Amino acid sequence: MVQEPDDPWRSELETFLNYLTIERNFSGNTRVSYLNDLGRYLSRLHELGISTGDVAPEEIRKFIRELHETGLEASSVARNISAIRSFHKFLLTERLSKSNPAENIRQPRQARYLPSVLSVEEMTSLLEAPLRRHPASSFMLRDKAMLELLYATGVRVSELTSISRQNLHLDDGFVRVFGKGSKERLVPVGQAASSWMKRYLEELRPQMARPTSKDIIFLNSRGGGLSRMAAWNIVRQYAIIAGIEKPISPHTFRHSFATHLLEGGADLRAVQEMLGHSSIIATQIYTHIDRTFIKEVHRTFHPRG
Repeated sequence: MVQEPDDPWRSELETFLNYLTIERNFSGNTRVSYLNDLGRYLSRLHELGISTGDVAPEEIRKFIRELHETGLEASSVARNISAIRSFHKFLLTERLSKSNPAENIRQPRQARYLPSVLSVEEMTSLLEAPLRRHPASSFMLRDKAMLELLYATGVRVSELTSISRQNLHLDDGFVRVFGKGSKERLVPVGQAASSWMKRYLEELRPQMARPTSKDIIFLNSRGGGLSRMAAWNIVRQYAIIAGIEKPISPHTFRHSFATHLLEGGADLRAVQEMLGHSSIIATQIYTHIDRTFIKEVHRTFHPRG
């Protein structure tokens, strides 16, 4: 992690981070990202002997060019630019600065991409992988329940690992999810996922739980909450067992969840609500995947395709 810069920027940065946490309701992970990105930026200004009130737009552009030269991915550079723009706007709004040198710094246009998606057959194979593992894992029920819930709800891995028992309402068929910015939404849980979740909660989780487990649903071998990296490793492990060679992560379940719903005729706004997207624009990327599917169907089955 990048170290926080020395005073006077330390206090400015801390004030901004507190604003993000309290006023904007940003998550702890987002706060850390802003700390790292802005810490790097402010440390660079410190090396040049430039204060936040004396920064020129060209200095910001030069810093951005340096980020590109380090080989940083375009999405990461864009995130840095967003952090810098937000920081300087905040300083101006709070009258901690007389100008906003980042006001005319524009985001580079990023190439749109279609996220990796599994076919229904591939997803079925992946969901069945815990049952085919040999020798059978003592955590089979946890892993099976986790995979089923990921696909049934399309939740982000950070949302999955933070689900507590009080937010799980299987008899009513839904789970309460707290997404980015602690925004709450209710997501339906299908019969298959509900059945496996109930088995895990009744048969395995009581054996795994410790006094420190609190109310978290998915636990590790020590009784602590399952980490995001552990969830990633579990998914990748079963992808290998299922013989899937595509790049796989917990987010693949989210992409596949949305794509399969749209392919089945689901309303775009309903999918937006289930995914927890604040804007339907973010959901529309899946319509591109859907169109690809439709084109493939036309090419395969139309007499003149």
